[in-house]
Amino acid sequence: MLRKKQLISINFRFINVYFMSRTTAMGKCYPTVSEDYKIAVEKCKKKLRGLIAEKNCAPIMLRLAWHSAGTFDVKSKTGGPFGTMRHKAELAHGANNGLDIAVRLLEPIKEKFPILSYADFYQLAGVVAVEVTGGPEVPFHPGREDKSEPPVEGRLPDATKGSDHLRDVFVKQMGLTDKDIVALSGGHTLGRCHKERSGFEGPWTINPLIFDNSYFKELLSGEKEGLLQLPSDKALLSDPEFRPLVDKYAVDEDAFFADYAEAHLKLSELGFADA
Repeated sequence: MLRKKQLISINFRFINVYFMSRTTAMGKCYPTVSEDYKIAVEKCKKKLRGLIAEKNCAPIMLRLAWHSAGTFDVKSKTGGPFGTMRHKAELAHGANNGLDIAVRLLEPIKEKFPILSYADFYQLAGVVAVEVTGGPEVPFHPGREDKSEPPVEGRLPDATKGSDHLRDVFVKQMGLTDKDIVALSGGHTLGRCHKERSGFEGPWTINPLIFDNSYFKELLSGEKEGLLQLPSDKALLSDPEFRPLVDKYAVDEDAFFADYAEAHLKLSELGFADA
């Protein structure tokens, strides 16, 4: 029979192990992954940095991560960042035109790290894309499992619509906030639209390979030849809840980076590690 002092010792060891397996993020309980898995994540980051720097493909990698995660529906608990973008059925969705390029570019790296799930791999590519282009460090927690069933089409935001639509998608469907909407919109500082993929043409900023707060500065400065402002962008100016955040991020890049990192993390973990 164990003595009282021994029982107390065992209980404390249990508590320590339990809390080591949890994150400090409220409401999240991340699965434990092996040391080999953690090592593979770090090695994979290096390969992704090299690919993105060589191919200047950060924008499409970020788009892949976003579009993979942004299909999550809080009511049905379906969709989300679980690697289904590898399937032709999801790549065929209208909002995903061109993302087959990202999938093909990434596959040789994925083959080097078979231990990683596609779900983690695609989200890691998005995190690295922000980092490589000078953006904030977005925390990354591994352990997503791949799912085999792609989400239904039509869950991603429509750039031709306004603030009500943005809230329908980001708040009601995904479970994010107004602040997340504006911060994530700032990610359009990277990349450009291609007419054959979206019907629109052009970049949002002068240097679409640098992650900074210039999206908000350009938005406030008005339309300019050669730069893009979509209806969903302009909605940030006209909406009384969105506009103060646009003004704030345009003058305070540190505030934007902090809120963006938080929003990106939330987006990348929709439906993952919920307590």
